[in-house]
Amino acid sequence: MKTKLLQSLGPGLLFAGAAVGVSHLVQSTRAGADFGFGLLWALFLVNILKYPFFQFGPRYVAATGETLLDGYRKLGKPVLVIYYILNLASMFTIQAAVTIVTAGLAAELFGISNNLVIWSSVLLLISILILAFGKYKVLDNLMKYIIIILTISTILAVLIAFSKSHQELNFTQIFPSGALEITFLIAFLGWMPAPLDVSIWHSIWSVEKNKTTASRTSSKEALFDFNIGYLGTQFLGACFIFLGALVMYKSGETFSNKGTVFASQLINLYTKNLGGFSYIFIAIAAFTTMFSTTITTLDASPRAMTISTNLLFGKKTIFNYWFWIVFLLIGTFVILQFFINNMGVLVKVATILSFLTAPFYAILNYILIFGKHTPKEFQPNIFTKMLSLIGIAFLIGFSVWFLTSI
Repeated sequence: MKTKLLQSLGPGLLFAGAAVGVSHLVQSTRAGADFGFGLLWALFLVNILKYPFFQFGPRYVAATGETLLDGYRKLGKPVLVIYYILNLASMFTIQAAVTIVTAGLAAELFGISNNLVIWSSVLLLISILILAFGKYKVLDNLMKYIIIILTISTILAVLIAFSKSHQELNFTQIFPSGALEITFLIAFLGWMPAPLDVSIWHSIWSVEKNKTTASRTSSKEALFDFNIGYLGTQFLGACFIFLGALVMYKSGETFSNKGTVFASQLINLYTKNLGGFSYIFIAIAAFTTMFSTTITTLDASPRAMTISTNLLFGKKTIFNYWFWIVFLLIGTFVILQFFINNMGVLVKVATILSFLTAPFYAILNYILIFGKHTPKEFQPNIFTKMLSLIGIAFLIGFSVWFLTSI
């Protein structure tokens, strides 16, 4: 029964693997360390209001058998061109951000070298080999066990942190003020639980799963798979806020912007609570989580660019999957040269860019799902429609507020 359940899960856990990375290990833990429990409101609000737009990815595939990118093309060629430009502008920064965090954890775990460029090169090479020989099936199987390991270790760490904490728990919610705090809030919201364009990745993985199983996943199965992954990311986000708040809030300790130092601080959050014996277990769990994010982003952006290119030109071109992987690697290393010693700034830039582009993806997904290209029987109910409209207003409103406040 358990094996059958695991086999039924797929793109939803790939979504979780892509989401549970920088947004959770870095941003959520930092939110707890800097604001205590004061940003729990932001965590739950953004997860609720982004929910419909992420859900529309697997819903559209179940309805049509196509990716969201195919749907964007039906909305008009200019729409796909805008996506193409936005993705081209952001994919290098996203890949560099997740890679540098993973490299910092690798340096902390293996201790062979503190050179993050070397570690980034090694990790990306291994990722390419996995994608070349394993493709979707390895990604699918790997993610299930990584998420289980991380979830168990995180729950244990939080429970023990509660038992050892002597500080008075204060759940007063805080609304950040001042340019620095507002910038952090927008960065936190940008990748919580993930950038909205991950909905496109999810639709691509859903189509890939249909190919591997030689059958189309039903709407009910697709939404169940998605909901498991989505609820898991929200739960883990809350756990990391709790961990940062219980161990670091008002301790006088702040997170470093340097990758290797941050990695050491992050792993120590766990070992302080679970004991020194747990160092290897926790370090591996944190590393494998970030490594899974590195692989999924390296896989997803080239897939998206390949499909977009083919749709724009109406045929297959030389700009295929492996062309875009090589292009992504070159761009990633160029960015790493500038930010290798300032991981914090790189993460902030990537997450803010993702938040500012979120309204575009939210509006497109809404139009696609509630328009003529999705059969009526697959369209969500009125409650989801209202939640979507509120979500779009929230994303636009917060983007305008941020741009006028900095």
